[in-house]
Amino acid sequence: MAEIDKVAWILVEDGRVLSTRSHGKDVWYLPGGKREPGESDLDTLRREIAEELSVAVDVRSAVHVGTFAAPAHGHGDGTTVRMTCYRAAYGGELRPASEIAETAWLRYADRHRTSAVDQLIFDHLRAADLLR
Repeated sequence: MAEIDKVAWILVEDGRVLSTRSHGKDVWYLPGGKREPGESDLDTLRREIAEELSVAVDVRSAVHVGTFAAPAHGHGDGTTVRMTCYRAAYGGELRPASEIAETAWLRYADRHRTSAVDQLIFDHLRAADLLR
């Protein structure tokens, strides 16, 4: 069984969570990505968010939200994704970059538009009364 190790950024404002859609993809994902060899969670978070959204995450403010696992979208049976999630402040202007085609602020009602692991995270955020 293969596992994809990812780190994601949870940015919630006004009961909505920032999500991204990559070029050529049909679902929305929380911003973040795969860890490179030797990277810590926070190193991965800082690098991925800078690459995808052109902002600097303040890793000193990072708070672990949770770690979630589900079948990996677009991969064969038996491949799971493990997503370690953090909330953190940031500096700069959010702008899609690299493989990101667009961003959107999604509500809980948009849950069905996201990957399986993101759906678990949406449930968690809703239970914590952060997502409307």
